[in-house]
Amino acid sequence: MLTKRIIPCLDVQDGRTVKGTKFLNLRDAGDPVELAARYSEEGADELVFLDISASREGRKTFLSVVERVARAIQIPFTVGGGISTVEDILRVLDAGADKVSLNTAIVLRPDFLNEAAMAVGSQSIVAAIDAKRDEKRWTVWIKGGAERTELDAVAWAQETVRRGAGELLVTSMDSDGMKAGYDLDLLRTVASRVHVPLIASGGAGTPEHLVQAITEGNADAVLAASIFHYQEISINDIKLSISANTIPVRL
Repeated sequence: MLTKRIIPCLDVQDGRTVKGTKFLNLRDAGDPVELAARYSEEGADELVFLDISASREGRKTFLSVVERVARAIQIPFTVGGGISTVEDILRVLDAGADKVSLNTAIVLRPDFLNEAAMAVGSQSIVAAIDAKRDEKRWTVWIKGGAERTELDAVAWAQETVRRGAGELLVTSMDSDGMKAGYDLDLLRTVASRVHVPLIASGGAGTPEHLVQAITEGNADAVLAASIFHYQEISINDIKLSISANTIPVRL
């Protein structure tokens, strides 16, 4: 069995790491380069960097910050936000990223996902899905959670894999920042429909929540932000909890 991954997430706005609740009420969480270096040193398996306002503001990713983060870490690094062309992807990879996370651009133009996978390979493409529960289903939201679409999140997850996504990053907007646990129903449903690795996002508050995302949500990796940014729980403590549940993890 492959080891499960612990992935801190840097939501970056105006060059600073921020964190909110349900994508709202953002507050400062520190310098992204300093946080990235700390997480790399503390044993994170990967890092995700999301320029959260780029798509909403109609601009490209801040590559200067990406370059500085890449120089500060020794772990795989995924970058998202404001990426809408193959040229954008190549620039981000050249700046030091290992993978790109695509969300708004592939919803607005799904063929871009096919083009991206063809250009750089599925192993470098993460389809990010921001999902919110809507009666009996989950719908996809774009532009940093500012705009609702009519897409069914589970069906969209399947389509992104068919189009070439090599990994999925699924965030529950309902659970984001609540620290009450991941949306296990959403994770289980998506995991049962796709054959690529699934990163769980939104809701981490305790080590048990991350364990549940793996054992009950069938996630391959768990992403968290505020519990790490504000040093509420260490990455090592999370890994020890996961290992204690006989789940393979890199210690």
